[in-house]
Amino acid sequence: MSHDVKDLSFTGNNPGAARFGNFINYYSFHSSKERINNLHPTMFSNIDSDNIHCLDVGCNTGELTEELYVYLKTIYPKSNIKILGIDIDPTLIERAQERNTNNGISFVTIDITTENGCEQIQEYIKNEKKEMFDIVFCFSVTMWIHINTGDLGLQKFLKFLKENSKSIIIEPQPWKCYKNAQRRMKKSGKVFELFESLTIRDNVDKEIEDILNDKTHIKIYESPSSSWNRKIQCYHVIE
Repeated sequence: MSHDVKDLSFTGNNPGAARFGNFINYYSFHSSKERINNLHPTMFSNIDSDNIHCLDVGCNTGELTEELYVYLKTIYPKSNIKILGIDIDPTLIERAQERNTNNGISFVTIDITTENGCEQIQEYIKNEKKEMFDIVFCFSVTMWIHINTGDLGLQKFLKFLKENSKSIIIEPQPWKCYKNAQRRMKKSGKVFELFESLTIRDNVDKEIEDILNDKTHIKIYESPSSSWNRKIQCYHVIE
């Protein structure tokens, strides 16, 4: 499914009312360096490979993707790091591509909530001669998938991450963020149509943890709360 340009633009005169979280100048108010500060070496497993492949979901204009690359080189100094950054918004991806000078990073417009998007991601990793990604990063993306595709959409997304990555590093948004997003949207004259139908609500971060920390993966780290009151969690595949 492709989205109309007007669907990807912010609503009314409020840049905070971006339906898919595709904010303009996002890293001017959520520093990419501060997110790196909330990572910890214990999040990262020993990877016995010369080539480490990562996926950054919801990469926006790529500043954090670039910081992640630099950080990963300190964790795996002898490995070749490759990161695929994806975002639903082609304008943000175009900006990311324009500013990118790192051959280890590529940016592609992909909607991971669609079958076609998932197939593109799987085709990429197959072409890299891997069965799955070594690490998937998912920073403040879960709410936008949930609020636009419903409970089943969130569950499907998390299942896809588990099936396609050995390690998942994720920063879920708590329910209060959903209420704030709906309030901003209402002020701009629209609403998230699925908001009232969501049954995963007050306990959304716990629900995400329960899905990820089950059968195939195990939670191995949780960061302290960031300055915007979110925690980064890490899950590793059970060998």
